[in-house]
Amino acid sequence: MTSFLNILWLVFIIISLLPLWKQHNLVRTRFKKIREIELKRNLRVIALIHRQESFSILGLPITKYINIEDSEQILRAIRLTPENMPIDIILHTPGGLVLAAEQIEHAIRKHKGKVTVFVPHYAMSGGTFIALAADEIVMEENAVLGPVDPQIGGFPAASILSVVAKKPVEKIDDKTLILANVAEKASKSGKMCCKF
Repeated sequence: MTSFLNILWLVFIIISLLPLWKQHNLVRTRFKKIREIELKRNLRVIALIHRQESFSILGLPITKYINIEDSEQILRAIRLTPENMPIDIILHTPGGLVLAAEQIEHAIRKHKGKVTVFVPHYAMSGGTFIALAADEIVMEENAVLGPVDPQIGGFPAASILSVVAKKPVEKIDDKTLILANVAEKASKSGKMCCKF
């Protein structure tokens, strides 16, 4: 009975670690291919790829979106790139934090070399915001960009502002008013940063 339990635990551990091993191999393969492209084209390649469907631990999906760690890594990569060297950014993301997307957008606009964003599938919300900062956007024929719509408390900022505009202030709870204040700031920030 003990050996059966040991085998069962071993199988459980292997099944649990298999997604991590697959993810490690994917990252290693991706890094190798990116390095080949950089050497061949004499430019910097930066990948911001969030594949929602492919990674889970113990059966729980790990969702990824643009976050502060992404902005730190991309800002570092841009900073380490010679100022006139072109940059290709591979962008596949559902969006994410406004602050992180804004930081990336500012760094792209400041870079003196040409910045090209490649969208193989989709770049939604903050991903679109980043793509619009580039000198050129190259998309696969079925790829899409999405609306730049900040989410506040799980709701679109525009929807929160719409509720506040339609109801008298006395009939709106404090939490909604606070969310509306944040939504207004996020909407203004997005409009200011997207001007060309």
